[in-house]
Amino acid sequence: MDASTSLEESIIRNIEGNIQGLKHNQVQRLEKLYNRRIPPREIVTQEFARHHTELSHELNRQIGVLVNRNGYVESVVVGNARSIVLPDLKRVRVGETRFRGLRCLHTHLAGEGLTQDDLTDLALLRLDLMAAIDVRSDGLPGVVRAAHLLPADTETPRKPQATSAADDLDEVLADDKPAALWGFLEPRVPSQLDVDFADLIESLEEEMARVRHVRSPRDHRDRAILVSVTTGSVSAAQESLDELRELARSADVVVLDWVVQRRQKLDPRSLVGRGKLDELIIRSLQLGADVIIFDQNLTPAQMRTINEATDLKIIDRTQLILDIFAQRAQSREGKIQVELAQLKYMLPRLSGSGTEMSRLMGGIGGRGPGETKLEVDRRRVRDRIHHLEKQTEQIRTSRRVQRTRRARRDLPIISIVGYTNAGKSTLLNQLTQSNVTAEDLMFATLDPTSRRLRLPHDQEVIINDTVGFIRDLPPDLIAAFRATLEEMESSDLLIHLVDASSPHVENHIASVEKILEELHLSEIPRLLVLNKSDLLNADELENMTRAYKAVAVSALNRESLLPMIQHIGELLIETLAKRHSQGAAEEAEPALIH
Repeated sequence: MDASTSLEESIIRNIEGNIQGLKHNQVQRLEKLYNRRIPPREIVTQEFARHHTELSHELNRQIGVLVNRNGYVESVVVGNARSIVLPDLKRVRVGETRFRGLRCLHTHLAGEGLTQDDLTDLALLRLDLMAAIDVRSDGLPGVVRAAHLLPADTETPRKPQATSAADDLDEVLADDKPAALWGFLEPRVPSQLDVDFADLIESLEEEMARVRHVRSPRDHRDRAILVSVTTGSVSAAQESLDELRELARSADVVVLDWVVQRRQKLDPRSLVGRGKLDELIIRSLQLGADVIIFDQNLTPAQMRTINEATDLKIIDRTQLILDIFAQRAQSREGKIQVELAQLKYMLPRLSGSGTEMSRLMGGIGGRGPGETKLEVDRRRVRDRIHHLEKQTEQIRTSRRVQRTRRARRDLPIISIVGYTNAGKSTLLNQLTQSNVTAEDLMFATLDPTSRRLRLPHDQEVIINDTVGFIRDLPPDLIAAFRATLEEMESSDLLIHLVDASSPHVENHIASVEKILEELHLSEIPRLLVLNKSDLLNADELENMTRAYKAVAVSALNRESLLPMIQHIGELLIETLAKRHSQGAAEEAEPALIH
């Protein structure tokens, strides 16, 4: 092995970054940085800084070192005149209440302060400290500018942060500014730095442990930051994000923060743009979040791009809804339908590493009957989908037979439909004296329930409680639950139940009507019922009932249901009479002879 080969291997082993064009003696002097030690309680010594800046001045390149808490140099990195690229430290969190145990000392040749890239690396790499040493014109060290991360105070909830982006440039539009991410030390020359570095880091980590309220071993809930990106109005996006917060609450997720971003166009690679993505990752590290939940559905390519940038779990609106369904499914039928929807969602996202899939599907967004199939290959997933589709078809056939039997008994069928959490199960319980699970959560009811109900004039009917609707209901979910939704096809009357107290009542009504039309159920007679009327004043309630031609009730007050029951009886008599006359007319038509 000749001397040049040995030198090249030495460079590759000891010096990282821009090493082209370095002379042998320059490499040796760079390597000597490994032999220097900084006292653990000092950020940098005058002697170390002088050796550092003289080399940087001679090479006309930035030079960085990563120093551990014992004061030993672990990495030496050479950049160019304007920047430096730190080695890959996997950008993973090293603990909820700890930093990485490394500080970065690097030179700046033009006297500039800490750059945004410096601060981003400080956060993403979770360094103890990021320090820039000015290189004077004579090669001697100038002032040292240093920054460290600040723990976020999570005791005080923050208002939503709205941002605007033109390409990758983000501007905060909200009145409330996010809490500071970084703390800056007073710029001083190395000999005058009087900060006890060991005490500083210890106090920061203690404060981080305090404000984060390190969760108990029994608290396994995911902690999330919610993100909504829009090219339209921020107010509409905020409305959708409010719904996402309710979905997160229903999935038992702790929401730490939420962000609305307005862009001229959505970023095809990461939806939000790389700059905003870095900000989100930094914010999640500061707050101790496990998950970033996007209100928009991410393409498989966007999911992979974002997963490459962080070890955080990344899920979108569809996956969150699937997770809620997975938690709620109780019957064999419900579990089959949820697993089918999960696998159809997962199939196009099966490219990439196993760790990416673990982040994609582990925990929230990956619970339920499909969670043992996460690492299977595409062929096995397709086989499983085919098997589940056959089972779903058998369920459809079985339900079809049941509907035929009910039709023979000539019992009218009423189905309660409406937006999720409108109070459908509570209404069914009041009408039929049942004990169906009813909670103030979205999609609390997943498995449909049927009960008998006797109306005035001795009318006996079957009344169904159905799965709640939501806007932008995932197509795979509609397809998987078609067997259940077909129960509504044989209904003689639909009760469209609406939460009258919701500020988004108009949008909820429109969303349900749209889904009914997509399911070809819009021809079935329906009665619009405004629930939770006890939460409105008399004038508001009167205006709404008149505007929507609806009946007002409170599902918690049985007496308020009497006008609705009367309307149901009248509509059924009218509907059944019309159907009877149509049937008689069809029988009277002469047969066509060919």
